[in-house]
Order: sequence, then C-alpha cells, then structure tokens
Amino acid sequence: MTTPQRAQSIALIPVVAALLLVGFWFAMLPGTDGEVSTLIVYCAQDRIFAEQILAEFSRETGIRLQIRYDTEATKSLGLINLIVQERASPRCDVFWNNELLGMVELQQRGLLEPHQGSGWQRIPERYRDANGHWVGFAARLRVAIVNTQQAAATEETLNTLFLLEPARISLAKPLFGTTLTHYTVLWHVWGADRLRQWHRDLRLRGLREVDGNAAVKEIVAQGTCVAGWTDTDDVFVALDDGLAVEMLPVRVVAEAKVVEPVSVGRNAVGVTICIPNTAGIIQGSRHRKAAERLVDFLASSQTEMALAKSKSRQIPLGPFEPAELPTDVRNLVEWSQDGIDLRPLLPARRECLSWLKSEYLK
Repeated sequence: MTTPQRAQSIALIPVVAALLLVGFWFAMLPGTDGEVSTLIVYCAQDRIFAEQILAEFSRETGIRLQIRYDTEATKSLGLINLIVQERASPRCDVFWNNELLGMVELQQRGLLEPHQGSGWQRIPERYRDANGHWVGFAARLRVAIVNTQQAAATEETLNTLFLLEPARISLAKPLFGTTLTHYTVLWHVWGADRLRQWHRDLRLRGLREVDGNAAVKEIVAQGTCVAGWTDTDDVFVALDDGLAVEMLPVRVVAEAKVVEPVSVGRNAVGVTICIPNTAGIIQGSRHRKAAERLVDFLASSQTEMALAKSKSRQIPLGPFEPAELPTDVRNLVEWSQDGIDLRPLLPARRECLSWLKSEYLK
C-alpha cells in the first residue's frame, strides 16, 4: 500500500467508527423491534418451570431474552418493587408474574401498557384485564398438604390441628407471593378483625412459619409438621419424589369460626383460591413488538398445555381438550371452577399487606 493510500485508509477510520456508533444508537431506539438484540424479562415464576418455556419462545422467534428471576423468599413482591423503583427509567420489557394481584397493583400505578393480542382474546374475562394491561394463564390452586404417615388428609384433621396443635402446621410468611394472596382472600371474606385475631393466636401457639411454599412442602413431607398451606405445584414435586403426602383444596367460608378456618374436599362449600400466572408489558418498553409477541406466547394454548404437562401441572384457563390433559390436572379443573374473582381485591391486598408489614417488619 502506498503512502497516500495508507493515509486515506487512516482518514476513513473515524468515519467508519462513527457509522458503527450511529447504527448501534438507532438499533437501541424505541420501536426498532426488528433489530433489537435482547428483550428483558422479569420472571417471578419458578425458574425450573419457566426456563424451558422462555427458551422455546427464543427458539421459535429468534428473539433473545435476558431474564431476571425472583427469589423464593420474596416471590413476586421483590420484582414488583423493582419495577416501581425503575419507573423513571424502566429496564424490564415484560413481567411474568406468578400471581395476579401484584399485576393489578402495577396496572393501578400506570406501569403497564395495554395489549389485546391473541393470548388475551382466548383467556376468559375473569382472568384478564378488561383493557389488556395484563393477561392471566396457567393457574395453580392453594391447597392443604398433609403428611399421610401422620394423619389422614381430611377436613377434620386440618381443623383439629388449627384448633389444638398449630405448632404442627406450617405456613409461608404471608408477606409475599401466593400466601399474601391467600391472606388477602381471608381479609376480604372474613374481615380484618377476624383474620388478625386468628393469625396472632396461631403465632402465639407455635405456628411454624417458613420462607416460601417450597419450604412448607419440605417441612410437611419430612414429617416435622403434619400439614400446611402451599400451592399445587409444590405438592406435585413431593408426589413425584414418592413422598407420603396428599392435598386438598382450601375453601374459604365466610361463616367459618376463627379456630376452624378451612373447608376442604370435593363436596365442601366456600370459594377456592385459583391463582393464575400473569403477563404484562411494562410502560416505556423500548421493544414493544417483541414484548407483544412474548405476552401472546405466554398466554397461548401451547404454553398452557406445556405447563399442564410439566412437573408443575398447572391448570389451563383458555379452551382445551380434556383428553389432552394429564389426569392430575383434570382432577384440579373442577376445584378451580369455584375460584374467587381476585381482580377486585387490590384494596384488601393493600390493607392486608400494610398490616402484615407492621407485624413482621418492626
């Protein structure tokens, strides 16, 4: 290369660098979904169940995901608080929550963007926001788990334990996740005074509180406690491991005595607590089209069936062929039909959480 050619090449270096910088800058602008490199997802669903679903989305669409999972101890609430903290400069594009009321909280704060896509359209009205700010899919039930080597899995067993031996019952601390939803339902159905009295009495008499539903499952399966409240997916983990446990759907009854809080079984009265996953697009997402594709994918029949057939055996909410469902899931569908409508319970959740914080975070 001659000296003039070398000089000309050197002179072009800043131009090429500038063009590359401009290209990168345009690729990161809002609305450039076709060129985006990564969609940021916050996920409160257990990683063991969510990872394959999200990997399949990336495989089918070519959209890469950067995923931030929550911890078991602060399930869902930790990521909700993070989204609120980041509202001035949001990082998250799509939030996959493992419950519903936290998503309603984000909606009320103006932190979700509406999208009435194919996923939203196939889900029943009671499991979605009317304006498309979030959509539910693939639900779990709140259940009582019982160690059958120590007691029969019956309503009588559970009410006797709550009345006489609360030290043999385990619950997750109700500040987070589906246990917070459970307490919200009790607050709504029983009233604040009844729940406060019941909760404080149990704690004074030795109720075993642990960090998360998985820990409830462990402490009951190991025989340290006889029974506890958890979610269906955790019970299925224990059953798959060959552990001696059974589950019964928890039904909340308005007229129940404070010392007898549960009504269970197929013929029991009262509402069940059916808690769907939810998905929503965060306000200010820079990759709107890609975010819409992920929300539609999560609320699709493909995802619901995959979760139904996974180890978590989650209940599909959209249309499905009963013959395609595993037997375990078909047995849960009936119980889920009696699920309380959670959407109006945000005021109860806020009041209940404020009280719980005063009890635990002194």
